[in-house]
Amino acid sequence: MCGIVGYTGKRAAMPIILEGLKKLEYRGYDSAGISTLHHNELTHVKALGKLIALEEQLAQEPLAGSIGIGHTRWATHGKPSVPNAHPHVVGTTAIVHNGIIENYKSLRTELEAHGSQFLSETDTETVAHLLHVHRRETLLETLFAILPMIRGAYSIAAIDTRDPHTLVCVKQESPLVIGLGKNENFVASDIPALLAHTRDFIFLEDGDVAAITPESVSIYHHGQPVERPIKTVSWSPSAAEKGGYKHFMLKEIHEQPRALRDTLRGKFDGKTLQLSDLALTPQEVASIRRIQLVACGTSWHAGLVGKYYLEQIARIPVEVDIASEYRYRTKVVDSSTLVVPITQSGETADTLAALKDAKREGAKVITVCNVVDSSIVRESHGVLYTNAGPEIGVASTKAFTTQLAALYLLALFIAQEQKRLDSAAIAEHIAQLEALPAVIETVLEREEEYKNFAHTFHDYPNFLFLGRSFNFPIALEGALKLKEISYIHAEGYASGEMKHGPIALIDAQMPVVVVATASAVYDKLVSNVEEVAARDGIVVALVNDADTSWGKKAHTVFRVPEVPEMLSPIVNAVPMQFIAYYVADFKGCDVDQPRNLAKSVTVE
Repeated sequence: MCGIVGYTGKRAAMPIILEGLKKLEYRGYDSAGISTLHHNELTHVKALGKLIALEEQLAQEPLAGSIGIGHTRWATHGKPSVPNAHPHVVGTTAIVHNGIIENYKSLRTELEAHGSQFLSETDTETVAHLLHVHRRETLLETLFAILPMIRGAYSIAAIDTRDPHTLVCVKQESPLVIGLGKNENFVASDIPALLAHTRDFIFLEDGDVAAITPESVSIYHHGQPVERPIKTVSWSPSAAEKGGYKHFMLKEIHEQPRALRDTLRGKFDGKTLQLSDLALTPQEVASIRRIQLVACGTSWHAGLVGKYYLEQIARIPVEVDIASEYRYRTKVVDSSTLVVPITQSGETADTLAALKDAKREGAKVITVCNVVDSSIVRESHGVLYTNAGPEIGVASTKAFTTQLAALYLLALFIAQEQKRLDSAAIAEHIAQLEALPAVIETVLEREEEYKNFAHTFHDYPNFLFLGRSFNFPIALEGALKLKEISYIHAEGYASGEMKHGPIALIDAQMPVVVVATASAVYDKLVSNVEEVAARDGIVVALVNDADTSWGKKAHTVFRVPEVPEMLSPIVNAVPMQFIAYYVADFKGCDVDQPRNLAKSVTVE
């Protein structure tokens, strides 16, 4: 996820673009750059790190011109560096890009064979070269010519010396809005970048291409002119950064369908899984005999689900360790052991230390991570990126569900390479994974139910969460979420453990949240719930849409669509997030920055 800002008008473009990028820095802070066009010449300045570095450089090297584009980067292809920063300039064209070009490797190979010379590792530069090689009379015509060649989810903005007052852009499954002014117009990947200059916006639809001049905006869909409505927004800048949501956490809950699509995109070519960033040879995959998953907090819960995935799909024994424990215990590790640190930030101190210990013992290390070129990624032999985008809220949501998807992909990949699953079976698993974003969108539509529940139960001092099998870790995660942001005491248990202690807690003041979607142990779990009900516990059940048996068993019933049991944790995590969020919100807690917690724990 990156931030794009563009301007064409009568004023100096650079300060307007820089100001807009500051409003979008939450979307990316690995590197940044601006390009402007002045006297028929393109100039640009790029800097590594946060925007302050670009601002300091521009103070020394200001850019003239009344048309320009800017970008703040969240790296997906290529580590953070000045060459990999946007804009990318090839010939007479400068472009910025948000998203992923799925087929950039094959395009790059073709372009290099015809003489194109690349300066970066990014997928974005491929588009810049395509615009140069397939040059037409205007930049707009050139963009139309190359769009059928590229696949993926992207938004692109470009300027060219051939059209010195025209900014062109395209939106495909990646956000892009046009801001309307008087004798000036704007483009950005999010509204807050432009609120200082306009409240009138056009929201582009997937497949829209726009040509923007100071006096006009022309929009095309599949090559034909179209009209899009102009909408006036009344958000304050701070609220708009959250996309109109009250908190970043709520915004990030709603971003999960997009985050999952981005995590899955480009990983399957129709026949085989392609996970080249793992950097594992076929021989190395074949030699894996044991797997150790190492993580902290929510990522550890993802590892617990991952154990089920890897053992059931890849048929390899798996251990799951809390990183702070792993680093201080005697480890049985050798060259046939695959160690998988799981981390959102890639900077967690205990996880990093555990990784280094495993490497010293001779293990192969593959990290599941959300941050490109983070410390843990750099220390690893390979990586599986989650592509969730920046997660601002301290309580992890979209990073968790994308970690689950990534671990599922890892299990499939190992099974594929070890010949445990054929291509037809892999394709069936991938199809089921790719259906999940639409299922989660259905869950998100039922948000009001969780809000109503929280209004009733936010003053209860204790909660218990129960689950079995694949959804036992979801019970743990539900309890953790509630503790983190509402400060309510909550515990998660495997429901089969009820009689071994937790049942002593049950009384008429104890809400018990039960993850009871379809599973091989559904009947066993129902028996555990009967034990709760017999002791007057307040049963709150999460069940599938078709399950009508809970009317007398439960005080509250939440429903989700049924999916294959192995994938149900990805869907069932969302209701747990909603329960925690709305309970905390009704209690008046600081949802995005809960007390005593930090987003990334970089000290032991």
